[in-house]
Amino acid sequence: MPNKKGLRLPSTSGDGMPPVAVPAPTPPPPVAVPTVDAEKPTNTGTASMEALALKLKELDINTQQRERLEMFLTQKQQVGELTPDDFDKLGELGAGNGGVVLKVRHIPSSLIMARKLIHLEIKPAVRIQIIRELKVLHECNSPFIVGFYGAFYSDGEISICMEYMDGGSLDLILKKAGRIPEPILGKVTVAVLKGLTYLREKHQIMHRDVKPSNILVNGRGEIKICDFGVSGQLIDSMANSFVGTRSYMSPERLQGTHYSVQSDIWSMGLSIVEMAIGRYPIPPPDSKDLASIFGDKAMEEHLEATKTGKPLVGTNRNSFNFPTPPGSDGPRPMAIFELLEYIVNEPPPSLPKGKFSDEAIDFVDKCLKKNPSDRADLASLMVHPFVKKSEEMEVDIGSWVCKVHPFVKKSEEMEVDIGSWVCKVMNIKPDTKSS
Repeated sequence: MPNKKGLRLPSTSGDGMPPVAVPAPTPPPPVAVPTVDAEKPTNTGTASMEALALKLKELDINTQQRERLEMFLTQKQQVGELTPDDFDKLGELGAGNGGVVLKVRHIPSSLIMARKLIHLEIKPAVRIQIIRELKVLHECNSPFIVGFYGAFYSDGEISICMEYMDGGSLDLILKKAGRIPEPILGKVTVAVLKGLTYLREKHQIMHRDVKPSNILVNGRGEIKICDFGVSGQLIDSMANSFVGTRSYMSPERLQGTHYSVQSDIWSMGLSIVEMAIGRYPIPPPDSKDLASIFGDKAMEEHLEATKTGKPLVGTNRNSFNFPTPPGSDGPRPMAIFELLEYIVNEPPPSLPKGKFSDEAIDFVDKCLKKNPSDRADLASLMVHPFVKKSEEMEVDIGSWVCKVHPFVKKSEEMEVDIGSWVCKVMNIKPDTKSS
């Protein structure tokens, strides 16, 4: 709902809410809806295994990625129809105003899943529409998208069952790592770009809620995005449920004007800066803050953290404040509408010079243009020097998930083990299956 300045409060799943499937913000453009029986659980999807196999052949992915996708689809076929009684609760992965995410075991198949439960007071017709719209997730199969097992409605809650990512979200990893080193940020950037490109080109879907908590990693080193808005009805139903203290929305969305996939690019750029400096970057840190975060040998710190998983010096990730008012003892917290007004009217954040590579700084600058027509598009970002350099690096994402997050000056000279990094940071065992 806009305020007197025309700004809109963002809807968000809350900083502590791990992702699973859908979010959001201002009313979006329409999404494609498959015509299937919405009364039944989304257990097998609308496409046959043969059709899905053909679609996988069209994807520009490597042999390992293809084999892992095929394995997931085979397991999914064995799951069968999802029902509320088929799950053992193993733990809670997180909770927020939007609901709760549980780690569960699907008893018939013994598969570990993430189950997001969303409580909504909605009419039966709206519930049927939501389940129908969620079925498009069955068609979203990519190495850069969290896998979808199905969704169903029971006892006033919509359950969305997703692939379990043992490394968790980058938002949670950031709390342990302090900051994410540039080499890891490079790999994250590549994965997010490829995920957004897949959604756009193959399904004409915008994400609409790109942020660190919606980027997941696992011990195998995979980086995947989740919580993209395929269900317009669910977005509308949740739109007024909760309001967070941060916004990753682009200026054009906050002003309530037309937006496109360019809005996702803004959100990605803002997320990169947050992960790079260790806190939400609006308003940006001043020179004193930067001096307390980064040492004189920042690039060497990136490499060291990449290899060892050693936490980098961070800052208070919730400390976004207005500058200290004259005559006061210190900065005051920024109210939500002040934050939104700042995003719309003040210069965008950037990566600090001298602490990151020129390629990374330029990439972020191209993402964070206030005017969407000046912002880089997905195609141009995919060939940006920062992305090309990151793609060429030999990186084991699983090692990174066991460590921290790296990016080097000469990436071709260094192997970045993403999986090890994540495993070390999150204190989990590397998953050697399908490696």
